[in-house]
Amino acid sequence: MQQLKFGLAQPLKRREDLRFLTGRGRYVADLIPEGALWAVFLRSDHAHGEILALDATAARAMPGVHLVLTAGDLLARGVRLGMKGERITGRDGQHGRGPERPVLAQVRVRFVGEALAMVVADTPEAARDAAEMISYDIKEMEPVLHLEFQHPAIHPEAPGNLALDYVFGDEPGTEAALARSVHRVVLEVVHNRVTAAPMEPRAAFAEWDGERLHLCVNGQGVWGQRNELSRMLDLPRERVRVTNPDVGGGFGMKAMTYPEYVVLAEAARALGRSVAWVSTRTEGMLSDNAGRDLVARAELGFDADHRITGYRVNLLSNLGAYNSQFGQGIQTELFAKVLTGVYDIPVASLAARCVYTNSVPIDAYRGAGRPEAILTIERAMDHAARVLGADPVELRRKNVIRRFPHATPEGEVIDGGDFAGLLDTVAPRAAGYAGRAAASRAKGLLRGLGIAAYIEAILGSPDEIARLVLEEDGGATLYVGTQSNGQGHESVYSRFVSESTGIPQELVRVVEGDSDRIARGGGTGGSRSVTVQGTATRATVGAMIAAFEDFLAGEWEAAEVSFAEHRFVAPGTNHRITLAEAAALARERGRQDLIDRSEKITLEGRSFPNGVHLAEVEIDPETGKLTLDRYSVVDDFGVLVAPNLVEGQVHGGVAQGFGQAVTEWLVQDGSGQVVTASFMDYAMPRATDLPMIRFAEQGVPTRSNPLGMKGCGEAGTVGALGAISNAVRDALAPLGVTKVDMPFTRSRLWTWIEEARHASS
Repeated sequence: MQQLKFGLAQPLKRREDLRFLTGRGRYVADLIPEGALWAVFLRSDHAHGEILALDATAARAMPGVHLVLTAGDLLARGVRLGMKGERITGRDGQHGRGPERPVLAQVRVRFVGEALAMVVADTPEAARDAAEMISYDIKEMEPVLHLEFQHPAIHPEAPGNLALDYVFGDEPGTEAALARSVHRVVLEVVHNRVTAAPMEPRAAFAEWDGERLHLCVNGQGVWGQRNELSRMLDLPRERVRVTNPDVGGGFGMKAMTYPEYVVLAEAARALGRSVAWVSTRTEGMLSDNAGRDLVARAELGFDADHRITGYRVNLLSNLGAYNSQFGQGIQTELFAKVLTGVYDIPVASLAARCVYTNSVPIDAYRGAGRPEAILTIERAMDHAARVLGADPVELRRKNVIRRFPHATPEGEVIDGGDFAGLLDTVAPRAAGYAGRAAASRAKGLLRGLGIAAYIEAILGSPDEIARLVLEEDGGATLYVGTQSNGQGHESVYSRFVSESTGIPQELVRVVEGDSDRIARGGGTGGSRSVTVQGTATRATVGAMIAAFEDFLAGEWEAAEVSFAEHRFVAPGTNHRITLAEAAALARERGRQDLIDRSEKITLEGRSFPNGVHLAEVEIDPETGKLTLDRYSVVDDFGVLVAPNLVEGQVHGGVAQGFGQAVTEWLVQDGSGQVVTASFMDYAMPRATDLPMIRFAEQGVPTRSNPLGMKGCGEAGTVGALGAISNAVRDALAPLGVTKVDMPFTRSRLWTWIEEARHASS
């Protein structure tokens, strides 16, 4: 494992854990002001329908009720109903469709769980009782739930429910390359729909002091939420404050703005009281933005030597009922960044279509991005190995990128890596597989081995700011633009400052998630946090030390002052002071500019973490039970930052990947009702589902940032989907099962096995 002998590359004890494990975390629900009122949302029980009537008269008369808001009430108060929804440019050069998403349904409902009204009362129980008194009449319309173009149209602006028709890459060149290929392989891959299901459901409270609005929300950044509230409530940005306290899991789902927060804010403004809302788990299953849910048709061309000549993917993606704030649902541009994976493919193209359906609010919390792209190509490569009679490892080794920097057909430049070396490290970990497979057969079980190579493109804003303030107690406060959702940012950032300055780590305070105290920031998402924020912090510390060196040179009348071993020294003199002592001198001289420093950085390019996952599964054909028996990961994260935290991130990511691959599935019935709306039905992975995960790191430092780091937050999930899927395909291949798609639940596996048995007999 590549480590430096100092600083961030050493194991790190998370200082956050003490308060988390002793129940002293400060989450939204812990911070709700005393005497706050409680909000409850009335949600549609129809997937698609026209609102004929909505009467809240009886609810308003219920005991303890202070306010009921409908779409009409919001409009009367001057609140904009339409939320922001991004669109990207499609095949015809025009933006995709842009229907309005109202924060409370006004004319139609478009998914089960869409909010119709909000009730504010003294207690949650009183609010729920009043919500049940709201009468409404919805003329039911036929729901659109499948990935196909059909009527009725969900939005008048989108005939046939086509939201976006998108193409990327060299279509003619790819077709020509595939046409002249010696071998041509086609595979369809289905990506099942999943939900984020964070430990802490969404929650928020809003306060109004007569002049300013404060929204406390468990998000992944504050500035987008502040700007959206400013726009929709017609408030200047300086009169809106948004804070994120401790957050129990984000997964991209909490990075977006949501209708509830706008309505809460208006209720607080109308009443002059604090108003709080905490989602239930079932409410989250209905109203949280979901992910995946698309079908990919992949085509790979090979020459006679089994080298890839071209690659094409056609996607059909469920956008959900509305556009998200981060692209047009499918986020095809994210998919394109890693379309070709780690392989040296001369020409490639991506054609994608998004379809509106009455199934979920937005199908884009993680988008059709890196996990979907890597799963598609790794399933296709595994299928190609079978068709070509090639070894899966050797086929990959023959086609991986070897020369760097490498310009991909998607326009990205990968500055370095050792993709072949990672394969060489992983392959021996399958040693003894033949014996294990024979032992499984002797017990009447099926065993499969799967491999998947992955690459990510670290996304999000390349800009970030850090501000460092030296305090009078000898400590420091670091203001950052990212937001921890449980990753350990406080520990990593504080140690970075301590290692760089000599200030004891326990005296370094980290402030995040407050739009009043931090001017701007990019938030957390796309594995950007430590890479971008770490670089900004490094630049800020460096600028502060350089400024102090100049200041002290003048004070000491020295030709030169340097900072070494956490002391400012002037050669040839006895001058030797710490940064804290230098700060005290600066205060005496009135030099506030020296002790309060901020720097903005912009990374020149993306970093590309990559790795290889190897999975072994065992399946009981009599019950369909799948056991993940062995799992190995070798990653390239560049220069490691806190390797124990990195390994923990990978373990969590593998668990998440196992969940989608095997147990998790957000399912609606034919009428659009969610039938997996609790943990009784939506099967989250458990600790007993996972083996010990063997982890190693072979880092090649990136040149895209001065620290040489590559992000790691999503690496476990991105690789796990393909490795587990390919292992299942390998286990079932002897039975003649050729088509497998996630999730690999017991009932599905048993059905495929029984169908294969009947077909063979």
